[in-house]
Amino acid sequence: MTAPLKPQNDLLSATGTTVFTVMSALAVQHGAINLGQGFPDQEGPEVVVRAAAEALLDNRNQYPPLTGVPELRNAVAGANRRFYGLEIDPLSEVVVTSGATEAITACLMAVLNPGDECVLIEPLYDTYLPVVRMLGAVPRLVRLAPPRWELPRAELAAAFGPRTKAILLNSPMNPAGKVFTAAELAFVADLVQRHGAYAVCDEVYEHLTFDGWSHIPLMTLPGMRERCMRIGSAGKTFSLTGWKVGYITADRSLAPNIAKAHQLLTFTTPPNLQRAVAVGLGLDDAYFSGLSADLQAKRDRLAAGLSALGFGVLPTQGSYFITADFRPLGFTGDDVAFCRHITEAAKVTAIPVSAFYAGEGAPNHYARFAFCKADAVLDEALARLGAWKAARADGVRAAG
Repeated sequence: MTAPLKPQNDLLSATGTTVFTVMSALAVQHGAINLGQGFPDQEGPEVVVRAAAEALLDNRNQYPPLTGVPELRNAVAGANRRFYGLEIDPLSEVVVTSGATEAITACLMAVLNPGDECVLIEPLYDTYLPVVRMLGAVPRLVRLAPPRWELPRAELAAAFGPRTKAILLNSPMNPAGKVFTAAELAFVADLVQRHGAYAVCDEVYEHLTFDGWSHIPLMTLPGMRERCMRIGSAGKTFSLTGWKVGYITADRSLAPNIAKAHQLLTFTTPPNLQRAVAVGLGLDDAYFSGLSADLQAKRDRLAAGLSALGFGVLPTQGSYFITADFRPLGFTGDDVAFCRHITEAAKVTAIPVSAFYAGEGAPNHYARFAFCKADAVLDEALARLGAWKAARADGVRAAG
């Protein structure tokens, strides 16, 4: 007699399809402009792409070293020195991963045991919470509230306790567009040190800051060098999100465990892409300042257009995203309903900000729009939203 199949993994079985997948599929179905997912619609620097293509042809396509090819590890160490004054040993303090999502997972695996507590800050990227739970750790959520997204210091301090092993900090922050201030980072650093904890620092938007804001790695603060795992992303820095090349900077006391986790997850990352990213990290300052300036102009273009339409646009100090309050437009549903509605009716897709919260009572009247798109795409999206708004007004007048 054959027994029925036993249940699969409870956590994964209970995890739904991500909102990004749902909204992107809806965008395709309705022919909508997708300002939901945060990826550029143009290629990265030609010199970097060409370096990857040429690297495929020089007969070095077998397994690269576990922690990354020497060229990229040296380049990551050099970038740490160049941008932040951090002296990093490329041999023992850099681990290259297959994307920043894997890097986050590997860092959490390196320090968390079942029953440990990990502090997470809402709004948060959708992989953070499931990974912490998959590792058997206990999440402690602390919430930032729009429109100012200020760090709630009392609540953060209360979230730390005897079982706190780590905090996962995202700055510049998705979806809030917040860059944590020096004072906020100092408060975090003090908590981490007083509780003997670690910090997993998701810094993938490190070079995408605006209006004179500068990213400060938590790792640069006094006493934090040996506690921080700093994560960067070639996808965000070079507009090559499909390459999935991430890199972790961590003290030599932490890097071995991170490398072991990486070995279990993916083991290595394509060597040609690694060597091309090394070329990118060596680009001159004009590239990095130009990247920020170009994105700031796109942010301003979309922000001005949304404001003119009546949205309440929140400030964006970094990242790819604008958060906008749609209540002034007279829409009475929640953010999920709004994002579905404009996808179907206006043919423009955004992401409901409540998707970045896990707890009850999340703000449900904001939509996240990605501005890392061609100007013509942003203009067409705004034109579609304008036509949708006009049609709604005509409908109200006709009904009246």
